[in-house]
Amino acid sequence: MMKKLSISIIISFLYFLANFSAAHSAVLDISKFGGSPNVDITKAFTSAWNEACASISAAKIVIPSGTYKMGLLEVKGPCKAPVEVQVDGTIQAPPNNADLKGAEQWIRFDSIESLTLSGKGVFDGQGAAAWKGASIAWKDKSHGTGSDKRAINIYFAACTNTLVTGITSKDSKYFHFNVLGCNNITFDGVTIIAPDESPNTDGIHMGRSNGVTITNTNIGTGDDCVSLGDGSKKVTVQNVNCGPGHGISVGSLGKYPNEENVEGFLVKNCTLTKTENGVRIKTWPDTPGKITVTDMHFEDITMNNVMNPVIVDQEYCPWNQCSKKNPSQIKLSKVTFKNIKGTSGTAEGVTIICSSGVPCDGVELNNVDLTFNGAPATAKCSHVNPLVTGKAPVCGASASASPSGSSGSASASPSASPAQESAPKEEKLPSKKGASSKEEKEDDD
Repeated sequence: MMKKLSISIIISFLYFLANFSAAHSAVLDISKFGGSPNVDITKAFTSAWNEACASISAAKIVIPSGTYKMGLLEVKGPCKAPVEVQVDGTIQAPPNNADLKGAEQWIRFDSIESLTLSGKGVFDGQGAAAWKGASIAWKDKSHGTGSDKRAINIYFAACTNTLVTGITSKDSKYFHFNVLGCNNITFDGVTIIAPDESPNTDGIHMGRSNGVTITNTNIGTGDDCVSLGDGSKKVTVQNVNCGPGHGISVGSLGKYPNEENVEGFLVKNCTLTKTENGVRIKTWPDTPGKITVTDMHFEDITMNNVMNPVIVDQEYCPWNQCSKKNPSQIKLSKVTFKNIKGTSGTAEGVTIICSSGVPCDGVELNNVDLTFNGAPATAKCSHVNPLVTGKAPVCGASASASPSGSSGSASASPSASPAQESAPKEEKLPSKKGASSKEEKEDDD
């Protein structure tokens, strides 16, 4: 109840800021800066932003209905007052990667406080050509290098008190949204769409961020609807429809030595439809990362023909890129799956493969009611003995006995991880203050 109340307070506060700013703001129509439909508005938007950011009172940039072109755009704060960008038209990215000059993203908002991105408009990444190129050298290139690098649609870096509402992100070349080093950012009523075969078009990916809320949002892409990287804290995903895609994921984690702990993740009142995975946590084996992942809660979730509805995979090794000589050093604790119902596309509806080196603690299955072809789905567990309450599948014999809800060690572990999937992702990690770092993190789908 307190968690739900706090989410409402945060969203209400951000809307108050947006509405207060709108009521007292100078309106900067893009047309006043030379922007018009069917032409490139990059320079016009930059001019409008510079004026808005320098204003001592709140300002709003308006992009009216119509179709506009926009090239590589990076706008920075700090600004002197809140800024709202209201997009009611369709903004198209260059279809060719080379036109974005090898940039990591198409549009970047950096070091801004009290930013609102609103409207009924569309950010169209025009990613089809980039997807074809990506499929050629998938394992090696991730999202490419140089002029072949596939760009994220919208990147928020080191932003605070941000509201994204109403807009649509379509056909990104790579991730749709990336949130890095941010505090208190809310996505409310957002639509994210790309074909189910589009590679690595994650809906919202985040890392090193605190206080991320995603609510009342529809996501259907070729990859994770929502994915958490290291350093993610106090994240809520609520009232979200996910599918097609690869589900809602924590990780992958543990591949790099300087990763940060992941704490506090709530997924609630969500529906997943025909996704390749449901809700999952994934960590690499035999890697230097030694962080903790705690307070992960998945509640009141409906699965509609979802492959692998519930997964904890601490032997995650896509494309056989790693050794399993040593177990994962990531410690998982306080992980609950509660009131999860629906249909599984696999006989095993629950797969919990924990680390033999640091077995999971405090794992709970409470009213997990999944069926496969009309029969109850099964569960497979390793190095864990979850507390099972209500109707839920009982773990198979692979987990040895240990006190209820505490760690156990398996007599055997599976020879392969339950879901070895497509290509790696990579991201630039920020410093602890949220600034960009040159250290790269590769991730999968």
